[in-house]
Amino acid sequence: MNILIVRLGALGDVVHAVPAAAALRRAFPAAGIDWLVDAKHRAIVDLVTAVDRAVPLESPSLAGWTAALRALRQTAYDVAIDLQGLMKSAVLARASGAARVVGFSIWHLREKSARPFYSDAHDAEGGHVIRKNLRLLHALGVADDEIRFPLADAPSAALDALRRSIPPDRPFALINAGAAWPNKRWPAERFGELASFLRDACGLTPVVLWGPGEEELAVAVIAASANAAVAAPPTNVADLVALARAAALVVSGDTGPLHIATAVGTPSVSLFGPTDPERNGPYAEHDVVVSRYDHCGCHYDRRCHETPWCLGEVPASEVCAAVQRRLAASRGQAQGDRHG
Repeated sequence: MNILIVRLGALGDVVHAVPAAAALRRAFPAAGIDWLVDAKHRAIVDLVTAVDRAVPLESPSLAGWTAALRALRQTAYDVAIDLQGLMKSAVLARASGAARVVGFSIWHLREKSARPFYSDAHDAEGGHVIRKNLRLLHALGVADDEIRFPLADAPSAALDALRRSIPPDRPFALINAGAAWPNKRWPAERFGELASFLRDACGLTPVVLWGPGEEELAVAVIAASANAAVAAPPTNVADLVALARAAALVVSGDTGPLHIATAVGTPSVSLFGPTDPERNGPYAEHDVVVSRYDHCGCHYDRRCHETPWCLGEVPASEVCAAVQRRLAASRGQAQGDRHG
């Protein structure tokens, strides 16, 4: 049996699709499982041990589509599963040549024009997007609700460099201040206040993550912390996974590094404004979400069109209190493990 997963992006959404790939591997251990993904997110799929091959869509151009479909057509797929629900992803799933194309029902699609390209459409809405993806597998007779993220370990020059630059006996916390949507960001000066709190009150070294174009943001956070924080080395996706595994805590908005960290089991405190944490947020029992979703008038809009900006109203004290609750829960878990 050959199975194609179609989930092109974005990074956090690709991470949220990993448990579906893991469930497919448990159900069909001898199957060939490939994943069609945007080239810029291929690195995370390459770490998914349940997947045999990542097929990159190098660009949205005709040449990019032609190259991807040529690679897909090398395999005779029994089924393609579209976990994205867009016209683009549905067309690519159908054009793969799969004998059967499974997607969400028209009521639960992001773009209803995708529906004609499916041979099978199923209701799978409600609750967290991870659960939604797993429920779509019911179409294949896979009723597996277990959430696992089989991500391989990879060497990380960034983690090695960080360990050389911070006190070796002091745990560190990751701060991710950036986000692709401006209205998912918390102000840099408040991240700076938080970083000072992490160092002085929690005994953690605050490490500020940054991606392309975010160097100035990282500098602003560090300056606002009175240099309590340090900048992370340049990172790729494998580095993010390794850094998250080694961290004691991650604090972030709703963006890819948060979802990578929670996938590997790192305790998190997250800030949500225009997106719903019940659908997109960390799902671990003890993780803490500071949310303004119920008061936000810009649900799933990429830019804020209301005043005041909801995350701009969140004080540093509220996030510091959330950090204290999450760290206390971690200590309680550790004590329970020792006595269990």
